[in-house]
Amino acid sequence: MTKGYRQGRVGEEIRKIISELLFNGLKDPRLSPMVSITAVEVTSDNSYATCYFTVLDMGTPEESQQKLDDTLKAFEKAKGYIRNEISKELKLRHVPELIFKIDKSMEYGRHISGILDTLDIRHDEEEAEDEE
Repeated sequence: MTKGYRQGRVGEEIRKIISELLFNGLKDPRLSPMVSITAVEVTSDNSYATCYFTVLDMGTPEESQQKLDDTLKAFEKAKGYIRNEISKELKLRHVPELIFKIDKSMEYGRHISGILDTLDIRHDEEEAEDEE
């Protein structure tokens, strides 16, 4: 089942509104300026919007997990306020219920990059170019 054009537009508008609220409106100290909304996926009937976020400046693995958990709790607490602000900005019959999830794509990308570095593929390609 493909994602429709309308769901994509609604998701992008919700992402913009939440990002603006992070910059201007939300006063929770757990939501630092280093929190970024990476994507919003809206269901086909506009009943749910899954909002993926990441925290950019995390430090050690223990600190990063603590910051991610705190940020998730802060989003859960502010869910009603965020949904109310979305309803003011967007002209929708029904504002989607918000679901916040941690975006693991950056962590996965670092993991894959580490695996590629251990394979030493780039070094082999450079040697082949030097021989030609």
